[in-house]
Amino acid sequence: MLTREALRAHLLDAGLAGVVATSREVSLRSYRLFAARDPRALIGIDPVRDWGQRELLGLMAERCGVSADPRHTSGRDVIDPDRTLAALDAFAARLAAVAQRGAPVLLGTGHPHRLLGFYVALAEALSAAGCAVLTPAQGRRVDITTRFGLRTYRLDYDRGVALVREPGTGCAGGEPGAHTHSPLPVRTALAVAAEGGGPLPELVIGDHGWVCGAGQLGFEAIGPADTDDPAPFVGQAEGSVSVVVPLDDAVRSEYYRPLTRYVLNRACLSR
Repeated sequence: MLTREALRAHLLDAGLAGVVATSREVSLRSYRLFAARDPRALIGIDPVRDWGQRELLGLMAERCGVSADPRHTSGRDVIDPDRTLAALDAFAARLAAVAQRGAPVLLGTGHPHRLLGFYVALAEALSAAGCAVLTPAQGRRVDITTRFGLRTYRLDYDRGVALVREPGTGCAGGEPGAHTHSPLPVRTALAVAAEGGGPLPELVIGDHGWVCGAGQLGFEAIGPADTDDPAPFVGQAEGSVSVVVPLDDAVRSEYYRPLTRYVLNRACLSR
């Protein structure tokens, strides 16, 4: 059993919390884009209220532990490990609740290079608990606007976890999937599930556009987010996203394994 104290130490040692790799400059730029309602920062959230840069900074200070001082404009950002732990406990509670009901779930990631293993472990545990791990819209085309222009991707699933790949790539080539913040993949998956008569997920687990896009459509959604991604935290503040775990989402994939063990233990889903 991984203790809370041991996990807290791991969060700091691995750079998942404490001083993280995300720069203050990048975070502040994201807050400016979100305040301007730039789709690149909204990633599926349609805010109810107007969020100015100062309000966003205050929200991120409250939810993540970043500095609330607008004069602090450079250096590396900070995440409070105790806020991460509290959010992981809430995350585990939502996993336990859906597992107890044996309810259908949908998992997806825009960070497959780093977070795929984390979600795969959750999918396997929830499946073993009797939850249907949904895989709608397998192979569907998704056109996503990127900084390189409009790119066509294919919606795919790796051990029950949704992601997008460029056409012609696959697991055999060692490519885990493409990095994206777009909400279009989850919108596509949910639309196809609805058109087919269901089942629809009672819980969506993911990051970036997956958690924001699902939450905006009224599905309960939970997942991790970094200090430069204000959208999930705004969604949580406004009630469209259930749980957001503040952490660095781009460290080495093996560093997330203790988090997996912790939440599965807390949710009574360990095998």
